[in-house]
Amino acid sequence: MPKKILLTSSQWLLIIALLVCAYACFTLIEPYINSIVMAFIISLLIFPIHDYLDNKMPNMRNTSALLSCIILTFIIVIPLLFVFTAIIQQGSSFSQSVYHWVTEGGVQELFTQPYVVKVLALANTYLPFNALEPSEIAQKVAELATSFGSNLVGISASVVGSATSFLVNFGLMLFVLFFLLRDHETIITAIRHIVPLSRSQEDRLLVEIEQVSKSAVMGSFLTAIAQGVAGGLAMWLVGFPGLFWGTMMGFASFVPVVGTALIWIPTCLYLLLTGDTGWAIFLLIWSVAVVGSIDNILRPLLMQGGAGMNTLMIFFSLLGGLHVFGLIGLIYGPLIFAITMVLFNMYEEEFNDFLDKQDNN
Repeated sequence: MPKKILLTSSQWLLIIALLVCAYACFTLIEPYINSIVMAFIISLLIFPIHDYLDNKMPNMRNTSALLSCIILTFIIVIPLLFVFTAIIQQGSSFSQSVYHWVTEGGVQELFTQPYVVKVLALANTYLPFNALEPSEIAQKVAELATSFGSNLVGISASVVGSATSFLVNFGLMLFVLFFLLRDHETIITAIRHIVPLSRSQEDRLLVEIEQVSKSAVMGSFLTAIAQGVAGGLAMWLVGFPGLFWGTMMGFASFVPVVGTALIWIPTCLYLLLTGDTGWAIFLLIWSVAVVGSIDNILRPLLMQGGAGMNTLMIFFSLLGGLHVFGLIGLIYGPLIFAITMVLFNMYEEEFNDFLDKQDNN
């Protein structure tokens, strides 16, 4: 049995003062906590590159850490600039094409299709709304196309206007990342010394945090990229801007339950109504068989092994994390669940005799 530790009043006072000061420090850094957490997670992902540079320059820790940060900047920032520019161009071009299609009688021609005529007749007969007229629908579609283009320009202007904030946060993340890479051994040693757990428990906790951080990034973001690439290829084949709609599918993949269906179901319906039945069937089969299988197979495969988390727990950790923390909750959610599971396992081992005794009573 481990020896019980009895704390004196001065020690209790020290602990309380430490907790108060720790809370005050957290309040100070809370606005930047996402940048700090992302720096920690990225340090785990980029550490193999940094370790390689560190081994090549064993006496130049500052230089190797700086080079790692520069490499990360080129990997993230430059591709994002090209992709963002292409998305704005393709999105604006697509909205203009839709507007011209509507104003040149595309909607009226669409409503001459036999399937559309039947659906519109059923809707006007049974739905408790005013009669749906093709001219009114065409006007609404034109307004939506115009507002889509203006909203896209507005979003791009907002993003450009927020460039300073992004650069500040990214710079802060790089600043924290530099010290995490350079002083990782010192930081880990300090954490191990302060945390009142056994070495084996500390190892389990640190390993689990590392595994779940990597799997959350791999499971969420790599799955989104894979679905975006597969979906964008299919959209390009059927005649839509591939990069723009592929990116939209990537973002839609973060939406729980529905996912990329937000994009490909309306597209399939449009192709079907405009007479492109073959392309509609192709897109439907591709989206279900390829894009859907990426989410159903790749995401659980990349996120497995985290503290014994099954698919149901992974689903709720992603859903809850997204609801509470936003997009970064796709990392926070699984991380919180995994740490809780590790601590629960530690609790079960630590109090195993007591729990067995309670079961036998």
